[in-house]
Amino acid sequence: MNTLLDTLGYFGFIFLELVVLFLTISAAVALALQYIPKERLNRYLSRKGPMGYLLAALLGSITPFCACSTIPLTLGLLNAGVSIGPILTFVLVSPLLNPIIVAMVWTLMGWKACLVYFVVCFAAALIGGWLMNVCRAERFVRKVAERHSASCCNGEEETVPATFKGKLAVSCRKAYDDLLGVLIYLVIGTAIGATIYGYIPQEWILGIAGPDNLFAVPLAALIGIPLYIRTESAIPIGLALVQKGMSLGAVIALIIGGAGMAIPEMSMLLSIFRVRVVAAIVALVFLTAVIGGYVFNWFIH
Repeated sequence: MNTLLDTLGYFGFIFLELVVLFLTISAAVALALQYIPKERLNRYLSRKGPMGYLLAALLGSITPFCACSTIPLTLGLLNAGVSIGPILTFVLVSPLLNPIIVAMVWTLMGWKACLVYFVVCFAAALIGGWLMNVCRAERFVRKVAERHSASCCNGEEETVPATFKGKLAVSCRKAYDDLLGVLIYLVIGTAIGATIYGYIPQEWILGIAGPDNLFAVPLAALIGIPLYIRTESAIPIGLALVQKGMSLGAVIALIIGGAGMAIPEMSMLLSIFRVRVVAAIVALVFLTAVIGGYVFNWFIH
């Protein structure tokens, strides 16, 4: 057991590190996106063949989209006639591989863990989108009014400043606004992680989800999906669990399951796709979490 002072020190250090990391990465990505028009993004994703899948996965992995941004873009791509495969590749990869999440995994778990995490999620999104295309998932797209594709957050068009200084100011404001939106999750996740670090016996964690428990990974994935842990909360919790002896694979399965199945996003997806498609997305996320967990236990020691 650690002292209360140790627990508070852990909370302060991890929380400050995550806030600085979040603001820096979010501002940098927001600045970069101001130089890429949305029309160009749609054009890139409309490319036929494997390139469309690859660009969709890359877009999802470099843009910190929330559900209110992902869903309108998904609708816009559908209305633009983009193939269903690349669209669902983007839907799968977007919540799991944005720069903020990748940076957090790298900073808190190391570059090897980050590389395996990225490769597993990226490959799963590519394969999942291709499978959905083979199964002709476009048959289960609802007739959604085009006006919904234009609504995002407040439904207002942002004016992009002309100068770099203006773009930088907008990016910093957006990063700050984004931080306010996830701040409660960072606080809760770091507080839970600090409590685990300070007061949960290591022997208890090892007995339930240690490296020797073969079923720890699928169990963690099953818990993560309905639990819906925001990644901003899950990563500090996972870090504390790893330090207490939980297998890294089980932690990653928990993060993938919770982050990949964001309840608000799934609810909005049901307004676009029929239940079969959304259920298939849930199944793909679960398989990704399980496979990713075992791959982590295999490669990362």
